[in-house]
Amino acid sequence: MKVLKNVEMKEYSHMKVGGIGKELIIIEDRKEFKEILSTRDRVYFLGNGTNTLIDDGNLDISFISLKDFQNITVEAKKDEYDLIRVEAGLDLDNLIDYMEKNDYTGLENIAGIPGSVGGLVNMNGGAYGTEIFDCIEEVEICDCKGEIKKLKKSELTFKYRTTEIKENKWIVISALFKFKKGFDRECAEDKRDQRKTKHPLDYPNLGSTFKNPEGTFAAQLISDAGLKEYRVGDAQVAFKHPNFIINLGNAKFSDVMGVIDHVKKVVFEKFNVKLETEIIILKNN
Repeated sequence: MKVLKNVEMKEYSHMKVGGIGKELIIIEDRKEFKEILSTRDRVYFLGNGTNTLIDDGNLDISFISLKDFQNITVEAKKDEYDLIRVEAGLDLDNLIDYMEKNDYTGLENIAGIPGSVGGLVNMNGGAYGTEIFDCIEEVEICDCKGEIKKLKKSELTFKYRTTEIKENKWIVISALFKFKKGFDRECAEDKRDQRKTKHPLDYPNLGSTFKNPEGTFAAQLISDAGLKEYRVGDAQVAFKHPNFIINLGNAKFSDVMGVIDHVKKVVFEKFNVKLETEIIILKNN
């Protein structure tokens, strides 16, 4: 393993917000999990920082990175599908590229979502009616005691934007995907283009801030509440997509939380709807 001390965590966040982490541990071998988890009081699996708002100040947290876990392995070839093992550190875009090269289908609707495979599995990430668990057969996890196990999809609880993995704070090491043939290039390109057009990708952000309440869209509620471009410090509700909060330059954790809390309050007052955050909020204590 590689251990970096006193790391400026905003450099590892897509929001460019975060204080000084006690250490950043880059795991190089599965055998290292048990040692790390048995010798640290508080650990956090970072993924690639696309969905986590990190607190400011000195953080008494050991951050764990699986960025070196990027292998893709064919485990079985069947007449109607293939089983593909994908390690957690691989970017989703790289997985979509692999699917295109090998003519696999199933995840084209989520093409262009920033994030690692492990991060998306952890939260059952998705878009346009597709969730990553739609194509998953099995997930390899490390539990809080450092034990590594493979769990079948049928053994796991998962729903909209959350999983048993996330709730138990397990670490995703790899996922076994079941892919049929027939990659839809037009669909994947369309979804990537839509994200470029509709999302404020020219500013640091963490993607969709709030889960969509049943029967409606968070972005629509925020817009109807008149909260587009609502700002605290350098954190602002994006005009282009009001479910995104953007960093205009030097936003602090408290700025982003100020926007989140105000949006929740106003939407509840106007529409009696309680917004839940989709992003992970990592506080120091």
